[in-house]
Amino acid sequence: MKKLLPVGVLVLALTAAIILNQQRGASAAPDHNASFVVNQATFIADGQARAMDVVPFVEGNHTYVPARYLAYALGIPENGVIWDALNQSATLTSTDGKTIIITVGRAALTVDGSEQAIDAPPLLKEGRMFLPVRWLAQALGYEVGWDEATSTVLVGPPGSIAHKPANEAAPLPSVGSYENLKDLLANAQSRSGGFYNEVLIDQALTLRAPQSANQKAESSATGAAAPQSDAGYSKTNIQVEGVDEADIVKTDGVYIYQVNRERVVVTRAQPAADMAVVSTLDFTGKDFSPLEMYVDEKYLVVIGTTHSQVYEPMYKDESQKKIGIMPPYYRNTVKAIIYNIEDKSGIKQLRELELNGSYISSRKIGSSFYLVANQHLYYSPGSEIENPGPLYRDTAVKDSFIEIDYPNIKCFPDFIQPGYLLVAGINLDQPDQEASVSSYLGSGDNIYASTANLYVAVTGYRQFKEADQELLPAPYSSNVTRIYRFTLSEGRVSYAAKGEAPGHILNQFSMDEHLGNFRIATTQGDIWRTDQYTSRNNVFIMDENLNITGRLENIAPGEKIYSARFIGDRGYLVTFKTVDPFFVLDLKDPGNPAILGALKIPGYSDYLHPYDENHVIGFGKDTVELSGGNAFSADESMAFYTGMKMALFDVTDVNNPVEMFRETIGDRGTDSELLHNHKALLFDKGKNLLAFPVRVMVVDDSQAAPDGAIPQYGTFAFQGAYVYNLDLTHGFSMKGKITHLSAEDYLKSGNYWYDSDKNVARILYINDDLYTLSNSYIAANRLDDLQEIKRLEIK
Repeated sequence: MKKLLPVGVLVLALTAAIILNQQRGASAAPDHNASFVVNQATFIADGQARAMDVVPFVEGNHTYVPARYLAYALGIPENGVIWDALNQSATLTSTDGKTIIITVGRAALTVDGSEQAIDAPPLLKEGRMFLPVRWLAQALGYEVGWDEATSTVLVGPPGSIAHKPANEAAPLPSVGSYENLKDLLANAQSRSGGFYNEVLIDQALTLRAPQSANQKAESSATGAAAPQSDAGYSKTNIQVEGVDEADIVKTDGVYIYQVNRERVVVTRAQPAADMAVVSTLDFTGKDFSPLEMYVDEKYLVVIGTTHSQVYEPMYKDESQKKIGIMPPYYRNTVKAIIYNIEDKSGIKQLRELELNGSYISSRKIGSSFYLVANQHLYYSPGSEIENPGPLYRDTAVKDSFIEIDYPNIKCFPDFIQPGYLLVAGINLDQPDQEASVSSYLGSGDNIYASTANLYVAVTGYRQFKEADQELLPAPYSSNVTRIYRFTLSEGRVSYAAKGEAPGHILNQFSMDEHLGNFRIATTQGDIWRTDQYTSRNNVFIMDENLNITGRLENIAPGEKIYSARFIGDRGYLVTFKTVDPFFVLDLKDPGNPAILGALKIPGYSDYLHPYDENHVIGFGKDTVELSGGNAFSADESMAFYTGMKMALFDVTDVNNPVEMFRETIGDRGTDSELLHNHKALLFDKGKNLLAFPVRVMVVDDSQAAPDGAIPQYGTFAFQGAYVYNLDLTHGFSMKGKITHLSAEDYLKSGNYWYDSDKNVARILYINDDLYTLSNSYIAANRLDDLQEIKRLEIK
């Protein structure tokens, strides 16, 4: 294997592309547009993504493209290319009769009988002829230029060459047709043995100069959680102020709305002593399973899943029977039902928005609602059944599904996947306005949203050839995260940019937008390895076009990210393998992120929450480190988690972060939804209030493992809400516990407890009352002493 080169070596040279700008003119003038990206198996011609069975490359400062595809892009018809195997030459004839002869290894070409010298002879590689772009393009009458900033070859009609503005994203190509879709999918699968792209290092990995001040977007999302409302009631714990997230429980300060099994239950919660159910939306038997919802003064948006069984093949016509995509047996959809709730006793349905596929996530910004889904394509070469295209239903337009046709399906040509990403938006205040729905060949894993932008992230893979190893950055990783940015405005969604970062992300908190910059934390490599390919962690900062402007790499080798949080000009990372390094990052200069300080302590944090600008709360697990015979080998150590852990970190001295306070709950097996879902947290700094649901497992003295042995799992002791007071003087002070389980439930529990309808899932407050919610009960307790006011059974 060849020696690996440092990051950045040859990166610019490897990201060259060709863009032919369309300009209609006289009949003899070039009028085609296309783009070829080095080491990419697709190209763009006349606005459509096209598949190639070989890829362009750079050699000797010249870009070489497969002859057949380059000829096609420059307007030469398929029958206009004749290959002479004996002489290893190709004759190209354009539609206007111009004839060009070009020969492998010969530094000249013949144009209509006249020979012209060239400095880049055609090459034969992998049995295919590759042509130098510049000389063939000029011979056909195109003008050729070079964009240094983007390492791009520009080709177009005479006088058309102009640099694209830095803040203008190139438009995405379309799929175009079903036949072209099959070609794209078949090519992606055949090249990699699966649906992974084969690229080397693309434009997004090139280090760019930071944005100037006048280029920065006006968005000022801080990454901090939204402060609690002055309205006197708690709201869902969200990531970005002003960007609401759906949850299973919401309140407007008088009523509580709860997704409860196959229903949405509306309860009048104030006054607490008179708590009563006032309305129920029952979806039992209606092929709709509610998942979560949004609530404001006027609207209730219920998001759920549906499915319909498909029995018959979906032939579009007889000529399409022998094709390569199979339909699913079930058509899964995600549906949002919008209600007017101004009259709680007479809730009225206004509208439905439904996307074919599986639910990724959603956001609500004021009256604007955004929904994101994946629709999988069941690709199988040789099948005789065609999947429908991307489907959606908007009752503001029609009750039946609308199929997006292939010319309107956009494509990410560097990442072909067998599925569609659907992004939709509506303005709740405009019930008759058609939804904004767009579809892309691809998929999404996680989303992050500011008030102005939606970012969709998806993990992909690179397939490297051994011959390419010398071109790779260190450390090598096959995982990459692609990010797609969409602008948001009053329920309308528009694609804006795409980028890429090495490694994979943990969750939505691995992403953030601040002052026009996008920040992302990734882990690349494998935690189980001990060579140069072991796991390492990174933070990348990107501009509005998602070009990397700053990078902080190779953090905590051998570990992976367990939690991340970006707050203003700072970032916080927790990595873990045997101990918990808590890193404080300086992100003030987007071109030069740096580590300010680090704290190594036992345990780890799964979720980080801001207390104030100089303090952060961590929620995770405590651990014990063992070595010798209790590890895999005598010369290594392992960490085993025990109970739940909370910690308050003081980062006032950013170079020396301190764990001010810590609290542990239970023993091995103790768990909380908070460790997996931030919406389960209730925190209000002004009230010194901290609460969350937890299942506590305890090891008694008779079960305790001897010192140095692997810790034992505990037996079930409690499920319900833990309620704390939290301040900077006393730290975590247990205020009390609230459970919905009866004494009989505890007696019957045995060693373990299951996902019962009596399990407390959320905690909220309204005025001076604290409410705990399970599927069976809503309990109201006084906030000052936790004395129960009323327990309402939900039947």
